[in-house]
Amino acid sequence: MPTVSIRDQIKRLVELQGIDVEIYAFKRELKEKPALLEDLKNKYESSKAQLKALEDKFKNILVDRKAKELELQSKDEAIAKANMALSSLKTNREYSAKLLEIEGLKADKSQVEEKILISFEETDAVTAAIEKEKKNVAEAEQIYLSNKKEIEDSIKEIEGKIADLDGKRKQIVPEVDKANLTRYERILENKGGLAIVPVRSMSCGGCYMHVPQQVLSDIKLHDRLIYCEMCARIIYLEDDL
Repeated sequence: MPTVSIRDQIKRLVELQGIDVEIYAFKRELKEKPALLEDLKNKYESSKAQLKALEDKFKNILVDRKAKELELQSKDEAIAKANMALSSLKTNREYSAKLLEIEGLKADKSQVEEKILISFEETDAVTAAIEKEKKNVAEAEQIYLSNKKEIEDSIKEIEGKIADLDGKRKQIVPEVDKANLTRYERILENKGGLAIVPVRSMSCGGCYMHVPQQVLSDIKLHDRLIYCEMCARIIYLEDDL
């Protein structure tokens, strides 16, 4: 590469910086997109998990009700058997004991019947909750899929813009001295995409700290790159290019 002046080197670096600002902004946006998509997916998955939990609860209620219905049948059989046994008892004591047994079985049966009635109320409530959650799942799925496509399209668009900017960047890079380019790119990475900044009103355009008059004089000499004493970015004067 032919030797060029520091002024021209700064011009090229400023051009690069303009491109890199856009590239860094697009790359930050690319990092945010998957997180946004993941958040939407988690909401969708959470809604599906809640629906499954309700459906499992519904199944468990039915299983429990079936067990109680079998228990109720068993109580009915035991009561019938006890009633049949009454006629064969010989003493009042035995008769009274059997009546007490029957009363206990009837009390147990009543409790089981109450639990079965409650289970019907529970299934009604859970059924309503399931229908509501199905709508939530359908809505969450629609939002997720719609945004998924939108985000994926946006990612492709951003990647295309980055590729275009990289192409422009490659046209400028050969015009920058390798040592200067190395310094620039190191600062670019360390300073979040901002390596070269103008001095305005005697303040660094990167950290906004005061730039001494002597440093301004050094910039105007154009014999080397000048760095901010506070943030170490390359600094220049816009009116001096």
